[in-house]
Amino acid sequence: MPASPDSAAPQAPPETESGFAVYVHWPFCQSKCPYCDFNSHVVANVDQARWARALARELEHMRALSGPRRVRSVFFGGGTPSLMLPETVEAVLSKIASLWTMEEGAEITLEANPTSVEADRFRGYRAAGVNRLSLGVQSLDDAELKFLGRLHSAEEALRAIALARDIFPRLSFDLIYARPGQTAEKWEKELRAALAHAADHLSLYQLTIEPETAFARLYEKGAFALPADEDAADLYALTGEICAQAGLSAYEVSNYAAPGAASRHNLVYWRYGDYVGAGPGAHGRTGQGAARVATRTRRLPGDWIEAVERDGHGLEAVEEIAPAAQGDEMMLMGLRLAEGVSLARYARISGTPLDPARIGALARDGLLMREGDILRATPEGRMLLDAVLARLLA
Repeated sequence: MPASPDSAAPQAPPETESGFAVYVHWPFCQSKCPYCDFNSHVVANVDQARWARALARELEHMRALSGPRRVRSVFFGGGTPSLMLPETVEAVLSKIASLWTMEEGAEITLEANPTSVEADRFRGYRAAGVNRLSLGVQSLDDAELKFLGRLHSAEEALRAIALARDIFPRLSFDLIYARPGQTAEKWEKELRAALAHAADHLSLYQLTIEPETAFARLYEKGAFALPADEDAADLYALTGEICAQAGLSAYEVSNYAAPGAASRHNLVYWRYGDYVGAGPGAHGRTGQGAARVATRTRRLPGDWIEAVERDGHGLEAVEEIAPAAQGDEMMLMGLRLAEGVSLARYARISGTPLDPARIGALARDGLLMREGDILRATPEGRMLLDAVLARLLA
């Protein structure tokens, strides 16, 4: 039997280790994927110098909100950040380094698509300071890539993976599974092929139908069907087993990593650390206790950049987060992790401990487990996490 993906789950870190991160959103794409509900927009021409100046200016405002901090990670997300020129990335990173102190060896990730045009920029991104690439591969089957609306081929994806492995110290790539008609045998073959090319991290997401997407409209018309819940659960269990055999543990619901290779940026989110977000539609969380606030910027690129040039930022909301809501957010994020959540920290943040009776009932149902101060979702619980949280936090 393969080792359980959770067999060596680390302990939840103390509050001081949650870290601080900077997220930069680049909202532009070459095309809109039918499953995507992210804040992305298809625009033919972008004035990158103007956008670099606007991002730098909003980052200055975010520095005023966060105060002096040590940056554990920077993440360029989108949209498609690999449509950025390397000079644009370098300008933004230089600005971040001038505003905050960078931790030694800070993780700097850029999301990229594996088309040949974008792969030509990889060396420029590395020279700009990017040390981790996250490739949106999504599938290694050409027919499935076409269904998913991707612009690259499987061959292009494999070439981009090989090139990225040569250039960047760390590499992750995404795959979407539980696709229409996908059997366990087909997924196992595709996943094992991916693991043969992977570096140290994979993000493996089951296909979900998000509202107001092209797939949502097609799904409602009966154009395709997703695997039944039982089949999707079997695929999830199979995914964990295969990744564990390859030395990648399920440290989060959809993320698998070799030892020491977990995404530091996403760990800041999942451990309920602080982060600022710059760019259209970016979110942030900063401060502790009664001073903790949630920030949100304008979603539309034109509205955002005009606001930044006028006001110095594109924020449309800065809202205090009540202690009880902070506790709920911390639990929602933390139970996604194999390492679990500190119950003492939850009580400090929310002002109220969790109900032991609710924990006990969920534990008896095989959905949660408690080890001293640490509360974890079981593998079964992580597959039903929304229902578990509804019972736990009601």
